[in-house]
Amino acid sequence: MLRPSDLTEMPKGYKTYVTNAGIKDTTLDLGIVVSDIEANAAAVFTKNKIKGNPVLVGQKHIKKGKTRAVIVNSKNSNVATGKAGFENTLKVCKQLASQLNCKSELIFPSSTGVIGRPLPIDKILSAIENLPQKLANNCDFVEFAHSIMTTDTFPKFGYRKIGDVTLVGVAKGSGMLEPNMATMLSYFFTDAKISSGKLKKMLNDVIAPTFNSLSVDSDTSTSDTVHIMANGIAGKPDLIKFKQEFLSLATELTEYLARDGEGATKLFRVHVTGAKSAKEAKKIGKSIINSPLVKTAIYKGDPNWGRIFMAIGKTPGVKIKPNKIKLFWGNPGKEYNNNELNLLSQYMNENEVLDLRIDLNCGNKNWTVFGCDYTEEYVKINAYYTT
Repeated sequence: MLRPSDLTEMPKGYKTYVTNAGIKDTTLDLGIVVSDIEANAAAVFTKNKIKGNPVLVGQKHIKKGKTRAVIVNSKNSNVATGKAGFENTLKVCKQLASQLNCKSELIFPSSTGVIGRPLPIDKILSAIENLPQKLANNCDFVEFAHSIMTTDTFPKFGYRKIGDVTLVGVAKGSGMLEPNMATMLSYFFTDAKISSGKLKKMLNDVIAPTFNSLSVDSDTSTSDTVHIMANGIAGKPDLIKFKQEFLSLATELTEYLARDGEGATKLFRVHVTGAKSAKEAKKIGKSIINSPLVKTAIYKGDPNWGRIFMAIGKTPGVKIKPNKIKLFWGNPGKEYNNNELNLLSQYMNENEVLDLRIDLNCGNKNWTVFGCDYTEEYVKINAYYTT
């Protein structure tokens, strides 16, 4: 089972507070991470034209590239809640800023959950009263990961060490999930000393082959956000090595998100090679992992390779040579002929992580995308989501 195992290393200079504010039920629904000092920061957001109020506020607050604290509530997305929803987000930021004796622009807000419901602002404001006394000296990023979950079945987190520097990543997401940044949220916390400008460029480079190459159901959330804080307490890292580890950690979180797609039983990685351009390779990969016919075949191990060819062929704006396309399953990869479809079905049924490499034989550009299967459980989860 693809699940995070531990979180034994923590970046210096962070504290956490996690609680149940009573937004919807009695489970954790509010998480706060505070840096001891003002941190350099960067963020990217959803390109959905309907954005959550926390996204709108976050876009304003991140402009100067500084963050002191992140606050995230689950169970309510504060989307399509009008002027009152926007003002409620500002109230949360102002209240938290007053507790930390900093400017409200240094508070980075996020919300996730049902769309169109008024945010229970009084419950949230009450939950963060007397915050300095509530902050845990020993950071609990695992509990923070728990507090931001909605339909997720497990918390998603990980860490990397780069010399004396530590990088922690936390993510949530299970459905309404095809990030286009730039119901996915991800936060990274490091004690590395890196400028806001370099963080922004690094973040944009990292999300392209990771979060933006992921799809569970092709629906881009109104709340998608990725944010990174660097408070500098551990000093300057080797930036090349830091970026490599940042990419590795983001890839790990991306695979957790795909593996935990609503109702999913399999992680489905599609590696498109031999394309005219990386852009075309990515478009073809997304066409495959978003196809309901492909996703349902993956679920029950139906070796219907015609569905793969269909998904390749329907991709708009790409150049292919159908007679040159080859499919390889597994790692390092086997090409199954029509007399071996029972073996392909066996491979699909016996593995929770499936790899498909498609060689287009049209060029030398490659891309990998991350998806999952469709099951009856996906329909049940979303048919009864608000009831």
